[in-house]
Amino acid sequence: MSGIDVGEELGARAAQARALSLLRIRSRALAVAILPAAVAVVLFAAGAQGHLAGPAWDTVRWTVLGVAVVVLLVTVLVAVSVARARPAMSPTVPVPEEGAPDLYRLVRDLADRLDVPAPSAIALTPDCDSWLEDRTHRALRRGAVAAAEAGDAAPVLVIGSPFLWWMRVAELRAVLAPVVAGTGPSAHPDIAAARRFVRGLDASIADAAAPGRGAVRGAPLAFAGWVSRLLLRACRDHAAEMERCVAAAASMRAQTVDHGLRIAAQEQVGLAYAGWDRLLTRVALPAWRMGRWPSRLDAGVVSALTELSRRDRLADGFALRLGERPACDLLEEPGVADEAASLLAARLFHGGPAESGPGWAPVDWQQYPDEVVDRKWRTEAARLHRVLDALGVPRASAADPAVPTLARVMEHLSGSGGPGGPGEELAAGIGAAVAREEAATPGHGGPEHGGPGHGVPGSGAAEDPLDLWGPGPLPLFPLQPPRTGTELLADHVAAMVCCAAVDTAGAAPGLDWLDGPALLVGGERRADLATPVLSLVEDGDPDPLLSWLAEVGVRSDKPVRLV
Repeated sequence: MSGIDVGEELGARAAQARALSLLRIRSRALAVAILPAAVAVVLFAAGAQGHLAGPAWDTVRWTVLGVAVVVLLVTVLVAVSVARARPAMSPTVPVPEEGAPDLYRLVRDLADRLDVPAPSAIALTPDCDSWLEDRTHRALRRGAVAAAEAGDAAPVLVIGSPFLWWMRVAELRAVLAPVVAGTGPSAHPDIAAARRFVRGLDASIADAAAPGRGAVRGAPLAFAGWVSRLLLRACRDHAAEMERCVAAAASMRAQTVDHGLRIAAQEQVGLAYAGWDRLLTRVALPAWRMGRWPSRLDAGVVSALTELSRRDRLADGFALRLGERPACDLLEEPGVADEAASLLAARLFHGGPAESGPGWAPVDWQQYPDEVVDRKWRTEAARLHRVLDALGVPRASAADPAVPTLARVMEHLSGSGGPGGPGEELAAGIGAAVAREEAATPGHGGPEHGGPGHGVPGSGAAEDPLDLWGPGPLPLFPLQPPRTGTELLADHVAAMVCCAAVDTAGAAPGLDWLDGPALLVGGERRADLATPVLSLVEDGDPDPLLSWLAEVGVRSDKPVRLV
């Protein structure tokens, strides 16, 4: 037996030992619950045989029987609560086999090489991660999103959608090898039973914490949640160690598959995560805030990573690597899958509606500069002037007081800059205006605005992919903390400058794959606007910005078109 086999066997045995420890906790809890009933049986049996006679013992017998009945009823309540509680399921885009036969073939071949059961289905997640997810709970099988048939214990393979577009086929196989290898331990009856027990406790706690329940139904659920929390606290260390041992055993088993490629593939995982994070926070988030959702996020991550590799020289042999077959070719309709994952990402990370509608429309990358960047600038510039109007700041143009100009903004901020000056007052006004507009925008952050989910064609997934997460607040994973008033003011002033540059100096809105909205002057991106704007906003010093405007050829006294 090789060292890999020995390591895998030791990891599997350690995982089984931890699973048995979890099951023993369950057995002990059950033993404690039936102990009063057992004592009552002994007492009544002794009385029937003429032992322990007398009024005192009769009182003891009936008292113990009453306690036993109450404890058994409570035990049944907790057991039913744990059994009926619906475990959380990750929001994903289902991938039916007819929509990705090559991908299913790759995964099954990988399972055969690893000598483990093949996953029951495949789904995509808009994140840089992959895992196995058990969806065999009967509450999950009732929904259309259920991937497993009744009695099928094989978990669902969830794959990060950015991996499919960035990685080559061989790299994806190397990354998925340790994940698929985890189906082996999942099929072990003790490990499967221990996982069901822990998931049931966790679901019971979540069910008890759900709002909107009356006192009649809420009190029993709260008690069941309290008991479940005690049991889960006792199980936590064993469960964590069991999962660690399962992962170690799966990793050891996967050593036999594409071992030489796994190191290079893991480097691509880190690169994909870096590019995906930049794409979401710098490119997608401004579009989401404008009520538009980029419909090709996964394709965009390739462009973002290409630019990142070019700038930072992170990928050696990059051109040669791009010549290999991308993993997204394993899908029959990669564009449709990309669109579904992009919409799900918008809901997870921003809280947008589950389908397109008024004020929530898809946008292609070719349309992004005009429909997102230009609109964003002009919307923020219009908000800036509305706040100035509310503060009673006079227009800069005496000839036409209704004309909005950049000079008005600069004159106001340079009047007496610094803390306590007009900058702070204007920042507070903009922050309040943004908060009011976000609060009044429907369909961004509440389940009441949801709709049918989107899956790959042929999946039959007509339900909201977040349905199983319950009525919790959205977004589930916000990308950025709330912006301060000063940050908002700087953004709005920069937007006003960009509008003036477009209208008076022939500049144009553009898209930078790593930094999002960009100002193009003469076809080249100008990335040096932030510093002079901050000098004006924070210090009340207009000279750096005046120099920048003169260099670009922007006329601050000319009117600017707003939305």
